[in-house]
Amino acid sequence: MKTFTLSEANAALAELIPDLEKLQRHHHLLTSQREAAEAASAAAESGGGGMALGTEYVNALCELREITSALDERGIEIKDFARGLIDFPSLRNGRLIYFCWQLGEGSEIRFWHEQDGGFAGRKPL
Repeated sequence: MKTFTLSEANAALAELIPDLEKLQRHHHLLTSQREAAEAASAAAESGGGGMALGTEYVNALCELREITSALDERGIEIKDFARGLIDFPSLRNGRLIYFCWQLGEGSEIRFWHEQDGGFAGRKPL
């Protein structure tokens, strides 16, 4: 597992923000079009199908997968697409913790939490 120092995590934020904003937009589109996609899928089994935003839906799925895979490869954990919430694993006094950040919190990480603490267990740095 890759771990980050606070300075490494903060340095990564500037380049991550546009991707997190894309993920947030894609998540909104996918969520809002879920019923239409399910109906198109069911109709396609019997020769019908199609949906008004079908191309956008598929493109959003593909780009969401591409971005999440890239973040995963870097060791950054996405916790909530809608909020743009991510965690950076780190070591503190020899134990695993997470630096926690979400869209709208500025350009630097200000919170951390224990491995099992999650967002509700966030503490200021």
